[in-house]
Amino acid sequence: MWPYPNRIAHRGGGVLAPENTIAALNAALGYGYHAAEVDAALSRDEVPVLLHDASLERTTDGNGCVCDYSVDELTWFDAGERFAPEFLGEPIPTLEQALRACAHWGIWLNVEIKPVPGFEKQTGTAVARTVARFCAKNDIAGDRAPLLSSFSVVALEAARRAAPHLPRGYLVSRIGPKWRRTLEHCGCASLHCEYHALDEATAHAVKDAGFNLLCYTVDDPVRVRTLESWGVDAVVVDRIDLIPPDEAARANAAVREPPVSAPL
Repeated sequence: MWPYPNRIAHRGGGVLAPENTIAALNAALGYGYHAAEVDAALSRDEVPVLLHDASLERTTDGNGCVCDYSVDELTWFDAGERFAPEFLGEPIPTLEQALRACAHWGIWLNVEIKPVPGFEKQTGTAVARTVARFCAKNDIAGDRAPLLSSFSVVALEAARRAAPHLPRGYLVSRIGPKWRRTLEHCGCASLHCEYHALDEATAHAVKDAGFNLLCYTVDDPVRVRTLESWGVDAVVVDRIDLIPPDEAARANAAVREPPVSAPL
């Protein structure tokens, strides 16, 4: 059984705030979302930070690869103004800062491991250890613990070795013939796929095999209902203003004041 909310804000806050920022998580909360997906890459000194791309240009005022900078250097880049002027000064957060904000606000996280090519093992290990350490310090366990996912089998293998107790999901664009073998090899509880590539028969096959099924990125309410009728457990959403959040999560989680800036 899928123990998490069934509507998840993409990259923190969908299209309503700069992706992979604390502001994005705050935007999700404003629409009643208590589940979000974020991306984690490694700095030069191997600290996980929230960033989707290997390069900084698309989402920040920086240049070059994330792995070329220390975590202290990365925090000086602006991750907000390119989205909209009112987000000027929004920093690149560390994964630990995001975990603190989400624990404070009652937001469950799906942390996607996004390694720079060649750094799959290091990224999977560092992300898993960061999440596991935070959960241990803050008594977070069971269905409150983040789920780790990745397109990289190497990263998932490393995450499993580093923190075998954390749940994992395997990300694919299309579900190929070896999906079950890969899920079992990596000890994954869920398969995450692009929703356009999913059909009803394949959805039933995944569910009948005992795995959870997540689809990304779905912004059509009718399509969401169709996928859910096929047994899809959760959908990742960009238009959090159009797709209502999981009703149970919204009813059971209290909205809190924004956290103070979290130290590294």
